[in-house]
Amino acid sequence: MKEKLRKLVDQALPGILAELKSTDLDPKSINYDVELPKIKAHGDLSVNLAFQLNRILKQNPMDIANRCLTAFEKTVQKDKTFRKWVKEITVEKPGFINFRLIEESLASQLLEIRHGDQNFGLSKIGAGTKALIEFVSANPTGPLTIAHGRQAAIGDALARILTAVGYDVHKEFYLNDAGRQIRLLGQSLWIRYQQLFGRKADLPEEGYQGEYLVDTAGLLKQKKGEALLNGAEEAVLKEITQFGIESILEGIKKDLADLHVTFDEYLSESSLYVKNLVEQALELLKKKNLLYEAEGALWFRSTQFGDDKDRVLRKKTGEYTYLAPDIAYHKSKFDRKYKKLINLWGPDHHGYVPRLKAACEALGYSSKDVHILIVQLTTLYRDGIPVRMSTRAGEFVTLRELIDEVGADAARIFFLMRKVESHLDFDLALAKQKTEENPVYYLQYAHARISSILIYAERPVEENADLALIQEPEAIDLIKKMLEYPDILKQASELLEPYRVVDYLRELAALFHKFYALHRVVSDEPERTKARLLLTDCVRIVLRNGLTLLGVSAPAKM
Repeated sequence: MKEKLRKLVDQALPGILAELKSTDLDPKSINYDVELPKIKAHGDLSVNLAFQLNRILKQNPMDIANRCLTAFEKTVQKDKTFRKWVKEITVEKPGFINFRLIEESLASQLLEIRHGDQNFGLSKIGAGTKALIEFVSANPTGPLTIAHGRQAAIGDALARILTAVGYDVHKEFYLNDAGRQIRLLGQSLWIRYQQLFGRKADLPEEGYQGEYLVDTAGLLKQKKGEALLNGAEEAVLKEITQFGIESILEGIKKDLADLHVTFDEYLSESSLYVKNLVEQALELLKKKNLLYEAEGALWFRSTQFGDDKDRVLRKKTGEYTYLAPDIAYHKSKFDRKYKKLINLWGPDHHGYVPRLKAACEALGYSSKDVHILIVQLTTLYRDGIPVRMSTRAGEFVTLRELIDEVGADAARIFFLMRKVESHLDFDLALAKQKTEENPVYYLQYAHARISSILIYAERPVEENADLALIQEPEAIDLIKKMLEYPDILKQASELLEPYRVVDYLRELAALFHKFYALHRVVSDEPERTKARLLLTDCVRIVLRNGLTLLGVSAPAKM
């Protein structure tokens, strides 16, 4: 709907500028938004053109809007397509130009949905642009937490949405398999392995305490027996560490797959060192005179690019900081010709954003192409009481436990239904309820109800239905909502906000339930039944398409 109105506005703009005696302005330079009126009685669509022209012409927005109205009416009268579509154009204070559409023309667009089927809503907005989404990227030191689960659901949904609007999307998991945390994993697993043979050994103070390492040590014992007990400590630790990484990563991949999440690549931090990419990135910064030595350490002049202080890249011990491989990693993303980089990070990384963006600018790339989403934490509630968690102490609910308890569909919808920057309260009891209060049940039930109606009708959906019979306000509201779907995908992709799709589907489901409560789809009026079956099937198509983009199943029965 919005795109069609844009065509009308663009066609009318030269006449509008003539009415305003501003023909020196380029119509293509005028930016405006097509929106839904905040007050339903004002119409179906609204344009803020008068306010945009006010910024340029410094004239009263109401005067501009009324003169725009004249030009719009002339354009509609000249074009048969617009005459069949636009019913009325009005102006509302303080300068909104509102359009009311002809109901029959709206109903005729049901065929667009029906013909589009699985492709309805898709576009080519991002065509020709390679996008890389890096998300989860958990240390392979333990099972995934619910915080990782929320990142996984959001990142995967974003990938699906961006693909739907034409981007060439690559999903990547950055595997932190180097550094201090990995050393602690190896040491902790070594202790657990020894304990299985009766040796007295204590975990490092900052080691990993979780029972999952006992299980991992058990797998190691099955594979190696006592062979590692008397080996050279350095070699044994190396082997045990690698075993721990591989074993934990295998579990991570399975948990993600059960959440309907897969990755195109698992790129390891250690590979950056093997390929000498870290040194190459630092050498480039050095050539630009952006590195200096101080206090025995190697520093990056990040303040030149907006950071609040310069950053250490290599400590005086010779060990790299986290930033050094991250710089190399992001250089590799750009080197692989990705134009749109999207990172999903936890809230503990908020202060890390300026330094990484500074590094990208220093390397010669635009930080505007780097989109960092800070995904806030999730609090689980059981029987109204928050579930206490401590990752380091090994006291936490794993993603696996959550999936087993509520299912992947419920987990994904709950993870997705809030803005990424908003804290999420996850009510376990609600996620398992089979009531309208449970958002995933509500959406899936709407799809299942429609599927059962189509089966009950015992007749195929026919496209030659008399769409003029679709006149009920509830039916027209349904059609308008369905026609918003392509715009919702566009918004969600531009703003990187998958929650918009969840909100939209909930609104669509609510409108369908309202329509169904008031109007029989299958009745003793054959032609009306035919029209309503077409309408109902279109709702099914949009619900299914939206749920699929969210990585959630659309069951035919429940």
